[in-house]
Amino acid sequence: MEKTFVMIKPDGVKRKLVGEVLKRIEAKGLSIEKISMTSPDRRILVEHYREHEGKSFYNDLIEFVSSGRVVLLQVGGEGSIKIMRSLIGDTDPVCASPGTIRGDFANSKTENIVHASDSESSATRELKLWFGDD
Repeated sequence: MEKTFVMIKPDGVKRKLVGEVLKRIEAKGLSIEKISMTSPDRRILVEHYREHEGKSFYNDLIEFVSSGRVVLLQVGGEGSIKIMRSLIGDTDPVCASPGTIRGDFANSKTENIVHASDSESSATRELKLWFGDD
């Protein structure tokens, strides 16, 4: 069974959208295998977002995600990576389709409620980074 990493960002937590995100994941037939809430350390965020280093939005993204509590998820299910990417919608809420998490709730490209791994290699790396080797 495929596994992927999902993070509900500080805006999703502050706006009390955690239950809504979890409901949508489960309604899609995926399983929430691990869940944790934390205040992320900048060091782990730098590693998590390393592919964006040097981009214009990088510093704002690190600052924002470290600004509050996040919910970390390991989500499992057949095709979970592609399903989650479809479920969350486009990074830009203006382009995100209605019915997607970002299309329904996001306010900006940075404050867009949720992150989900975009590939099998990213999912493996991100799950290990946030949940360790267990």
